[in-house]
Amino acid sequence: METKRQDIRTLSVKHSRLETLINRVNYETLEAEHRRQEKHKAVGVDKVTKEQYGENLEENLKNLVERMKKFSYRPQPVRRTMIPKANGKMRPLGIPSYEDKLVQGVMANILNEVYEPRFLNCSYGFRPNRGAHDAIKEVNDLIMFKKVNFILDCDIKGFFDNVDHGWLMKFLEHDIADRNFLRYIVRFLKAGVMVDNRLEESSVGTPQGGLISPVLANVYLHYVLDLWFEKWVKKQLKGEGYLVRYADDFIIMFEYESEAKAVYEALRERLAKFGLDLAEDKTRILPFGKNSKSRETFDFLGFTHVNSKTRNGGYSVGHLISSKKKKMFKANLKKWVMENRIIEFEVFMTKLNRKLIGTNNYYSVSGAIKEVRELYNHAFWVTLKWLNRRSQRKSFTVEKFADVWNERIKKPYIHVNIWARDGVIYN
Repeated sequence: METKRQDIRTLSVKHSRLETLINRVNYETLEAEHRRQEKHKAVGVDKVTKEQYGENLEENLKNLVERMKKFSYRPQPVRRTMIPKANGKMRPLGIPSYEDKLVQGVMANILNEVYEPRFLNCSYGFRPNRGAHDAIKEVNDLIMFKKVNFILDCDIKGFFDNVDHGWLMKFLEHDIADRNFLRYIVRFLKAGVMVDNRLEESSVGTPQGGLISPVLANVYLHYVLDLWFEKWVKKQLKGEGYLVRYADDFIIMFEYESEAKAVYEALRERLAKFGLDLAEDKTRILPFGKNSKSRETFDFLGFTHVNSKTRNGGYSVGHLISSKKKKMFKANLKKWVMENRIIEFEVFMTKLNRKLIGTNNYYSVSGAIKEVRELYNHAFWVTLKWLNRRSQRKSFTVEKFADVWNERIKKPYIHVNIWARDGVIYN
C-alpha cells in the first residue's frame, strides 16, 4: 500500500490534475485504516465501536466497498458533544460514525499524497514529517537571521466552521479530475450534525472531528493564503516578508511597518472574498526583532515569544509557555488528579507520568525548560495534596512523597533545541 501511496505523489508531481483516485478506497486500504483506529473511542450516531465492527470485519468491509461502488453509501451526520475550554466556555466536538472514520481516513491519506508535493514550505500543520516545533524554529530563525522588524499576528474567526464549500470544491477540482472521488467529499461536507437528536444541515465548514478535515483545511488555506502571499504579496514588497502557518494559526513577518499595514488591509479583503474574517480583537501589528527595543510579545502555537538576550548580551528570541496554556495545564491537572486519585496507586502514577512526559515533549524547547520544571513542581504539590485527601489520615509526608515522585516521574529536560542552526534537534 505504501508503494501505491507513493505512486500518487509521483503522479501529482507529473500531472496538473489526477484521475482514478476513488478506486484506491478499497478493501485493502479500508482494512489498513481499521487497524489504525484506536480502541475504546467515543462512538458516533451509529453507536458502533471498533471492536463491534471488527467482529465481522471482512463482511462489513466488502459490504461497504460494494455500497461505495453503487454510490449508495452516504455518510451519517456527525454526533456533536461539548467539551470544556480553558476559559470556562465550551467548544463543540464532532464524532463521526465508525464507517465514516474509515472512509475519511483513507480519503485523507489520498489527499495528503496528492497535495504534499503542491503545498508550500510555509505550511507546517497536519503534514508528514512537520510539526509545531518546526514552525516555531522557522519563526525563530527568520527573526534571528532575516530582516524582520514587525509581526502581523493573525487570527481567523471560526475558520473550520466557515470554510465555503463552493470555493473548497473549486480548489479541489483544480487538482483532481476524479468526479466520483469529489462526489464523496461533497457528501461528507453535507452530512450534517446531530445535536440532541436534531439534525442540523451543513452549508459551510469542514466535517467536525473528521479525519479528512485537516487536509481539506490545508487545501483551502493553500489557495486562499499561502499561494496569494507567495505569488502576489511578496512580489509587491520592497522589503522582506515571510509567512509561517500551522493549520489556521499563522503570523506574517515584515521588514517595514508600512508594508505590514498594507498587507493587513489586503489580507482582510482577501479572506472576506472566501467567506472568512479576521478576529480584529486578536489581530495586530507589533514591533519585534533584533532592531526593536519594544517589550511587545506575541503568542504562537502555545508559546509566548519575546525579545530576549543571550548570556553574552547578544539578541535572541525567547520562547515561554503562554499564560493561557499554563492555566489550562493547571486546571486539567487538578481535575484529572481529583477524578483518578482513587485508582490503584501504581496505575495512577504511571498515567500521571505519561501526562507529564507529554507536557515535557511539547513545551521543553530552548529557553522554556525553567517553566516546564515549575509546572512539574506544581504537579508535585497538587498531587500530594489530593492524594492525602483520600482519607482522614494523611498518606504521605512531603519527604516520603518526594522519594516516590522521583522514582516514578521522569524529570523534565530540553526536548527540542530550536536554537540549533542545523535544524531541530531531538534529545
